[in-house]
Amino acid sequence: MTERQAHTRQSVDWWLIGTYLVLVVIGWLNIYAATHSSEPGSLISWSSRAGKQFVWILTSLGLAGLILYIIPPRLWESTCIPFYVMVLGLLVLVIFVSSDVKGSHSWFNLGPIRFQPAEISKISTSLLLAYAMSQQNFRITRWKDFWTAALIIGVPMLVIVGESETGSALVYAGFIFVLYREGLSGWWLGTIGLIIMLFVGTLKWSAYWSVMFMTTMLLLCNAYMGPKQRRKGWLLYGSLFVGVIGAFPFVLRFFCERVQAHMDFLSSRVWVPSAHENYHYFWSFLLDVNPLWILLGMGAVALPLLGVKAWNGKDRFLAISLGVWMAGVALIFSTDYIFQHVLQPHQRSRIEVLLGLKEDPAGVGYNVMQSKIAIGSGGFFGKGYLQGTQTTFGFVPEQATDFIFCTVGEEWGFLGCLVVIGLYTFLIARLVLDAESCRGKFTRIYGYCVAACVFMHLFINVGMTIGLVPVIGIPLPLLSYGGSSLWGFTILIFIFLSLYRDEKKYF
Repeated sequence: MTERQAHTRQSVDWWLIGTYLVLVVIGWLNIYAATHSSEPGSLISWSSRAGKQFVWILTSLGLAGLILYIIPPRLWESTCIPFYVMVLGLLVLVIFVSSDVKGSHSWFNLGPIRFQPAEISKISTSLLLAYAMSQQNFRITRWKDFWTAALIIGVPMLVIVGESETGSALVYAGFIFVLYREGLSGWWLGTIGLIIMLFVGTLKWSAYWSVMFMTTMLLLCNAYMGPKQRRKGWLLYGSLFVGVIGAFPFVLRFFCERVQAHMDFLSSRVWVPSAHENYHYFWSFLLDVNPLWILLGMGAVALPLLGVKAWNGKDRFLAISLGVWMAGVALIFSTDYIFQHVLQPHQRSRIEVLLGLKEDPAGVGYNVMQSKIAIGSGGFFGKGYLQGTQTTFGFVPEQATDFIFCTVGEEWGFLGCLVVIGLYTFLIARLVLDAESCRGKFTRIYGYCVAACVFMHLFINVGMTIGLVPVIGIPLPLLSYGGSSLWGFTILIFIFLSLYRDEKKYF
């Protein structure tokens, strides 16, 4: 072995490759465990899904070697724009030419093989995002550059939503961590978290409590993070406002109920003049008043006054707070429309079951219920390989694909789940550490994109199997059955390894 070959060999992150191989093998074994009772054939038989996955694994290893040792690493940077456009074209085309698969139009049927371009779009988006953000004059804090990055991420995301692939589209939200690493303000992360909490809170409780929560948060932000000369005032008046307005609707309702009960008592025993009847209607009207309108009415009075104060005092923080409040109210009032007209019926049902808005253990909640039973029945050490009853008798639908983690939980137990999640954690951490050690911005940003994609898939998939997030159909990286997913993550990871090796061999 020459000195150059030895240096090249040392520049490859074998820990990352080893973790990839271990996860792939674990996935293959669990696919067989999930399907062996219903499908004939061995681990390498083409008649079973485990055998087909074995073929996908061999082809993935061939792709990995091709990317790592044959394809010039800098080819990915120079061709990322046409690659992005081509994949975007496939995403649009598949909507019109694909058949309906469980409400989704996202698969090309090529004989015995099905191909999902959404899996490849994560690669093209990561490459183009890394290319755009690695330019010398790029600054994410400038609006022009921010919207450039937002369009690169948002366009394929919206097209995938049009395919009814909400799960794949949600993965793109993970790119916010990449933007944050490159200088995006942490307020954006807080804003996204606030949007999610407002949406869920409005569905779970009511618009009133969502407006109260948002108002409280903004008052606290102004009290603790605004200009120093008015922090104490904001803390005092903000606390009084939240306390009084929070209690006022309930005090009013209690008072009206007591008055109405007294009126009803008098009406049954004495003569009631017409004026008395008018009072009776008045208290009934107050009783029916929605406290949300009282809160919004006070907000309508306070907003102009605070707006003038922000303008005269050139208080940018207060102006932003008022803008966020108005945008939050608009989101709260549009929540019902988004829920009823944007989300698919099966997605609405899954969210309602998850939030406890309706009980349906035999319908849309069946998957999650059986999934939790399977994972919980594994105990600490599991029932043993091929010994899981929930797995063997097929109680959990889609157990070889979206719910593959159930097999791990039932047959390998809590300890097995801990090992698998630990491997993913190590994989993500290794990607981030390798990315941080790179001098080139393109390789660093692309590495963070890969880590973000793996993290989002892991978080959503494991979350839905244990009932923390709605069931939206998304594979577990490298474990779930499917050639498109395995190829996509293999290419995604080994492009980074190729770029990393190319950079490190010179240092």
